[in-house]
Amino acid sequence: MPEALVERPSSELETQPPSRLEQMGSMSLVEHLEELRRRLVWSLLGIAIAFFACFFYASRIFAYVQRPIMQALRDNHMEQTLIYTNPIEPFNLYVKIGLIAGIFLASPFVLYQIWMFIAPGLYRHEKRYVVPFMFSTVGLFLAGGFFGYRIVYPQALTFLIGYGAQFKPMITVSEYTNLFMTIILGLGAVFELPILIFFLALMGLVSAGWLWRNIRYSILAIFIVAAIVTPTPDVVNMCIFAAPMLVLYVLSIGVAWMVHPSRRKARAAQA
Repeated sequence: MPEALVERPSSELETQPPSRLEQMGSMSLVEHLEELRRRLVWSLLGIAIAFFACFFYASRIFAYVQRPIMQALRDNHMEQTLIYTNPIEPFNLYVKIGLIAGIFLASPFVLYQIWMFIAPGLYRHEKRYVVPFMFSTVGLFLAGGFFGYRIVYPQALTFLIGYGAQFKPMITVSEYTNLFMTIILGLGAVFELPILIFFLALMGLVSAGWLWRNIRYSILAIFIVAAIVTPTPDVVNMCIFAAPMLVLYVLSIGVAWMVHPSRRKARAAQA
């Protein structure tokens, strides 16, 4: 009897990778919410543990945090001192520093929880991509923070301090730390744009063609976001913010093309 007409055993059929819709359809809304709650709890627990670990080294970490403002004050020949106006401010400062460092430290664990939440919706042969996903996601987040710390934040401080050179600055540690958190964490989140597109394309909500056709509107939106996020009103700093976002958007088009359901189904059929 020809091989094509032989009925395959049920055990062989069970080894075929189920589709995303089959897997997602097998879970109820309550099960989805329960899984989401579990991943959120584990993520918050990881951040809390990392926070307490970093809190004890907050003073050492702040020595690196204050380097950009100290350099900007030094370049403008001003007194290199930050002040506080409330006795509790130094304690709040170290709490914020511990939180920032804790988020960066716990980011691999948090991103792994995100992967575990979406993994049931992947084909079996796609689950091996967990390592590239982790490295790319953590790498992009750290790259965004590093870009802000080394390039964007020093440029912004140099502009702002120099613009008010005729006045004596009295910068509080709280105000400085809030600005630092906004820039560093904001850029870390912005650099996750390819990962956001990864999820949207994985669900079939966007495609590479759609992203390319709307690139003009995306460029406009990127410059609007850059104008909002940048702490200075000058065009140079806005372009510094926007440039990596444009590169990441182009990269996201390639990501969307690779993970779109149509491409995934074609690869699964070939496998």
